[in-house]
Amino acid sequence: MSINGPVAILGLGLVGGSLARDLSARGAIVWGFDVDAAATRHAFRTGVISRIVDTKLRALEAARTVVLAVPVDEALTLLERAAPHVQHAALITDVGSTKRRIVQRASALGLAARFVGSHPMAGDHQAGWHASRRGLFEGARVDLCRAPATSAAVWKRAQALWRAVGAKPVEHDAAMHDAEMALSSHLPQLLSLALAGTLASRAIERRRLGTGGKEMTRMAASSVEMWAAILDDNAVPVLDALETCLAQLGALRGAVERHDRRAVAEAFAAARAWSERTT
Repeated sequence: MSINGPVAILGLGLVGGSLARDLSARGAIVWGFDVDAAATRHAFRTGVISRIVDTKLRALEAARTVVLAVPVDEALTLLERAAPHVQHAALITDVGSTKRRIVQRASALGLAARFVGSHPMAGDHQAGWHASRRGLFEGARVDLCRAPATSAAVWKRAQALWRAVGAKPVEHDAAMHDAEMALSSHLPQLLSLALAGTLASRAIERRRLGTGGKEMTRMAASSVEMWAAILDDNAVPVLDALETCLAQLGALRGAVERHDRRAVAEAFAAARAWSERTT
């Protein structure tokens, strides 16, 4: 299935901007808007978008695909604002890191039949239009979460959208997605943040870190606006993930305190076995 009709992308940051670049390069008609007026103008001047969607969102009435590419808390409000203007859209989707609430909101607004939540696993610690680039989604997994009322045609259209930019769409339940992301994505972000804070409190500069330390703290430079919204939206699963991690850290602390080399070795062996099993 090709991408027929205009694609309106609301938010031209890393994900939305990259999607706009890829779709435009493949010949799709792309419209867009970003709160950063300079980013919107640049996207228009360079031909990435052919129409600027104004804040009244009336242009959405002629769009066939609508993509909400804003932080997860803003996406909920934006979906409500867009709802009166998307009556002709064949697909409405988002790109947020959490899915349960946005799928529920789409259902409450009567948009469930045409809504599919999307989460492309192609993030970066950089943000904004300047960080967007072509090829970001090549080979990346995209979790797709449908509402119970999502039609088969809309589901196929969502798959086609992401396949068009080289991604690999995979179906996922929204609640299970959020619980998994709390462990696989949101917890690593918090650990990076905690490690950076610990090093800063001891006046250890990042340039003094080795490759592993730099990689572990890379995500600490991520967008605070985006992550504050994610952590608030997914607080319950994130707290559960933190409790599990704290138990692991407590066990390691006890092993080091007791000079228990056997316990340390067992922890490394278990971690190595997990790594080899999941590579």
